[in-house]
Parts: sequence; C-alpha cells; structure tokens
Amino acid sequence: MRRLAGLLMAGWMLMAAGCAPEEAPVPAETGGIVSESPAAADTPVSTDAPVQKSALAQIVDDMTLEEKVGQMFIARCPETDAASLAGEYQLGGYILFARDFENSSPEQLKNTLESYQEQTELPLFIGVDEEGGTVVRTSRYQQFRDERFASPQALYQQGGFDAVAADAREKSEFLLGLGINLNFAPVCDVSQNPEDFIYARAFGKDAAATAEYVRVVVEAMDAAGIGSVLKHFPGYGDNVDTHTGVAHDQRSYETFRRSDFLPFEAGIEAGAGMVLVSHNIVECMDADYPASLSKNVHDILREELGFDGVVITDDLAMDAIGEFAGDNEAAVLAVQAGNDMLCCTDFQTQIPAVVQAVRDGTVAEERIDASVLRILKLKERLDILE
Repeated sequence: MRRLAGLLMAGWMLMAAGCAPEEAPVPAETGGIVSESPAAADTPVSTDAPVQKSALAQIVDDMTLEEKVGQMFIARCPETDAASLAGEYQLGGYILFARDFENSSPEQLKNTLESYQEQTELPLFIGVDEEGGTVVRTSRYQQFRDERFASPQALYQQGGFDAVAADAREKSEFLLGLGINLNFAPVCDVSQNPEDFIYARAFGKDAAATAEYVRVVVEAMDAAGIGSVLKHFPGYGDNVDTHTGVAHDQRSYETFRRSDFLPFEAGIEAGAGMVLVSHNIVECMDADYPASLSKNVHDILREELGFDGVVITDDLAMDAIGEFAGDNEAAVLAVQAGNDMLCCTDFQTQIPAVVQAVRDGTVAEERIDASVLRILKLKERLDILE
C-alpha cells in the first residue's frame, strides 16, 4: 500500500479507537450505600475531549515539502513518461485533453490511467473538460461514445432541467467508468449575447436561470460521485479569449454582485468542491493583476461567497499570464494570491520554484499546508483516497 495512504488508514483507525466509549466500571456489591470520598468530590472532572489531529492533517504533517507542493499541481498530461513523472513529482492530478483520447480505446485509457495512479503516494485527480457542445475532449471520439454530449443550451431546449440533470448523471457515470474523477464543469458564466466568446459554452440565459442550471448540474454530479469545478470565477461576461491575450473587464462591482456571482453561489450551496479562477483583469476588484493572480479576488470568493473548498487557476500557460509572470514565477504568484491548485503544463519548472519560495520564506509553509489539507479533504469526499 502507498506509504501516505497507509498512514491515512492508520490515522482513521486511531481516531476510531479514540472515539470509542469506555466501559463504565461495575461497582462492587456492598449491600450498603457507597459514600463519595472527599477527594473524589473535590476533584473537578474535565468534560473536554482531548484535541486530536485529524487523519488528513496528520498526513499533511508526514509529507515532505516536495510532496506537498506536488499535490498542489494538476498538470497537463505529458505526451511521454506521464506515469513516471507523476511519481517523481508526486502530482495532485492530471488534466486530459483531446490528444489523450484520440488514439486510444476505452480499455486502453483505463489501463493507462491506472498506471498513473500506481506511481503516486496519494491518488491523483484525473480531470477533463467535458462540458458538452463545443468542449468535449472525450465524447468527440466515436470509440468512446457514439454521439458528443450536447451543449447546455441544446439540452435545455430538448427537455428543460430534467434533460440537464439526466445528461449530467450520464456524463458523470461515463467519465467515472474510464477512471476520470473530476470534470471541469459546469460553466457558470452569465452570457446572453451570441457574440460573446463564452456564449456557446454558457447556459445562455440570465443569472437566475444560469444559477438554477448550475445547481442542477452540481447536485447530479455530486450524487454520482464525480468532482465538479465551477468556472470561470468571477465571471467571464463579454470578455475576449484569455488563451490568446489579456482581457480587461470594466463592469461595476454591483454588476458582479447582482448577476455574475449568483451561479457561483448556487454551485457552492449545492456542494461544488472546486472553483476555477479566470485570467481576466476585473478592474473593479483588481486593476493590476488577472483574477487568478489577485489576492483580493480570492478574498472575495472566500469571504463574500463563503467558499471553503479548493480554488484552482485556469491554465497558467495561457498568454494572458505571460505579461505578469516570468518563466518560473507564475505558480509562486498564484499561490501567494490564494490558489490551492495550479493548472499548468510546465510543472517541472514551476514545482521547484514553489519549493524554493517556501525555503527562502517568500511563501509560508503553513500556507502550503492549508491548501494541501483542502485538497485531501476533497479527495476523501470523492472516495479518491484509498
């Protein structure tokens, strides 16, 4: 058994033993009234249970710094040596793209993903963008599914929210059957303008309807046992594609409060375990940095929306980040902003940079520990941990 997973099992057993009620001693039969001794009467009895560190917190304590930092990375799956690299860097997960499915069969993919899982001390998130419609990494290939999963807008037109819920259940079971435990969906962006970059991927209706869509999808995914990711906080609006450049959002904070936040709040209330933060520069929240690198944006997500789960960046390899971070700086800046997980391609340079930032005091190790604990809590909830 994996070393850290074994420690987790030991921690659970220890906690279970510590919580078991003690058998009360049976008093001797004396035939008379048992008087209480003065010493016993005068001694205060503590009702406070001893403070025990949770099994997950103990796991974090037992991890090396390198293991903890590795756990914070969901990397784009490399084309070669993916299994050995997952073990070498003790990654938190891999995200799969179309190339990972194109020349594979379902059985081959399952075997490949199992080989990745065998290399790490703690099981990996295996994620994919299977939104439906224009973004379908898996179902675009007929060896995996006869038809692509439909877009949110098409589903609603076909059968309302019942069709949306049924699709979310089917999609979740389909992905889990392949060994994928995290779907980067639903899209929570509010867009009603067909000219918007995000429109084809969005629900295409107002904030209230989009919020209901998000609630339905998250609840269906949660019931199926797959992780959901609310994206792209704080809301894309009518901004341009940040894969190719910087987008400035000049809308008022009141607009976000009244509209864009509503679907995210609905998803959080429905139990979503992860929120993805975009690379848009939202000027009413932070005029200087993309949302993914902005501490203020993360504070709003935590404090105003009350999210206590895992916060993840959009892909740090996007062009929108290049203007704000050097080759080895993006991940460090993302951690300082408040992200728990970092989505990137160049993890082999970014992981050592974060480790060094902790060692030289740029990032506190307690900050790393807090993120890793959130990650492990989500993995435990999704039954990913062994």
